Amino acid sequence: MSRHVAIVTDSTAYLPPRAMERHGITTVPLTVVLGDRAFEEGTEISTRSLAHALQKRRSVTTSRPSPQVFAETYRRLAESGASGIVSLHLSAELSGTYDAAVLAAREAPVPVRVVDTGVIAMALGFCALTAAETAEAGGTVDEAVTAAEKRAAGTSAVFYVDTLDYLRRGGRIGAAQKLLGSALAVKPLLQLEDGRIEPLEKVRTASKAIARLEELTVERAGNAEVDIAVHHLAAADGAAALADRLRARVPGLADLHVSEVGAVIGAHTGPGLLGAVVSPR
Repeated sequence: MSRHVAIVTDSTAYLPPRAMERHGITTVPLTVVLGDRAFEEGTEISTRSLAHALQKRRSVTTSRPSPQVFAETYRRLAESGASGIVSLHLSAELSGTYDAAVLAAREAPVPVRVVDTGVIAMALGFCALTAAETAEAGGTVDEAVTAAEKRAAGTSAVFYVDTLDYLRRGGRIGAAQKLLGSALAVKPLLQLEDGRIEPLEKVRTASKAIARLEELTVERAGNAEVDIAVHHLAAADGAAALADRLRARVPGLADLHVSEVGAVIGAHTGPGLLGAVVSPR
């Protein structure tokens, strides 16, 4: 049995399945509660079903994985040969997932380092990929953690939402609360800052907001070698068009991923979400 450092993340990383399989990354799903039914994100509820529920204003909430789920995951990885585990998760400001992983790590049969990355979506996914590549190269748990934290610190995410109502209902709006009074008159651009959702700019129309999202992405990419992810919810055409423009405008582009966000992010942003993650290598 080969000894190795295992990488764990959660379902809000939205990593492409092929990348997870290639690098042996384990994903622990968060839970989406639709009405009185609970579903595991990524396996038991489609984004189409979610978007339909949100448009019909049905009750949609989310919850963290239990510590027991993490404990079982860590035990299984140890039994399969892991000598240590790096467990990377979405911002603790947005979810209790990190806390659940910390509780489970205390009883794990091998050393587990749990990291609050302060990010979400492919900003988290890029951290997991970097940690996995470090481990594959023979890196230790500490080296994989350092690589992931460095990647997180350099990564930024900007996103456009059609309305702040879903964020308000989910209690994730943070400092963007002050935009609610003028929400009907503006199309907000938001960002992740210090692990929280914060207002970035107010734009008058959707088309201008998306154009500004593109400009900010190009500016943040600069001439560095970067990976970019374009996320959306029920806005596939807009995401594809944005991705095509970024391919033409970002000189140091290495990889570009386009994906629809899962139910956990979607429940708090609503249909029409369009976002971009810029992650220097």
